[in-house]
Amino acid sequence: MTSVLIVEDEDRIASFVEKGLSSAGYATVRAKTAGEGFEFALNTNVDLAVLDLGLPDEDGLSLLARLRSRGWGAPVIILTARGAAADTVRGLEAGADDYMAKPFSIDELLARIRLRLRSGSAEEPTTLTAGALTLDLHGRTVRVDGVEHELSSREFALAETFMRHPGQVLSREQLLEMVWGYSFDPGSNLVDVYVRYLRAKIGAEAIRTIRGVGYRLDV
Repeated sequence: MTSVLIVEDEDRIASFVEKGLSSAGYATVRAKTAGEGFEFALNTNVDLAVLDLGLPDEDGLSLLARLRSRGWGAPVIILTARGAAADTVRGLEAGADDYMAKPFSIDELLARIRLRLRSGSAEEPTTLTAGALTLDLHGRTVRVDGVEHELSSREFALAETFMRHPGQVLSREQLLEMVWGYSFDPGSNLVDVYVRYLRAKIGAEAIRTIRGVGYRLDV
């Protein structure tokens, strides 16, 4: 299983990222300080790091420079509230592979993680298949029994979430957080609306409503 190191001192953000990655099938390791991150990176088998810059004991860029000087070559995606272009340049020059400003959506982070992992491995799949459904991760289209359908960005993210968890019941809370990056609002019907949109393209019978719980992709 692919393992991701999360170096983030804010519990709320770290929990948000951990939940999203775990739901997408990644193993996670969490460090709250630069010191912990340094030890985890060098002494555990992680495939990628998500790194905050504002750490309590050391700036994230300094930590990244130390890791690179030790020959640590895993991809690194920086998360930060610093949005200036100069900060982005400094991060990339320090050895980062990507840079995301807070706030961010979990589906965008997952897309960037997959991109960075693909760039280092020829074995990363470019399609997902579940029953009669085939999702093209590059073309961002879905085929149903060989017939291609175009999806909006949110429809695609929702379809990908279902197809990475075939046969698994996903609650509305999980879907709202994984696809939109929102905390659950019991009054929101956003998930239901997009499930309806997606059913219109891949077939009403593909996504089953589990009353009182959520939805499941049947394959």
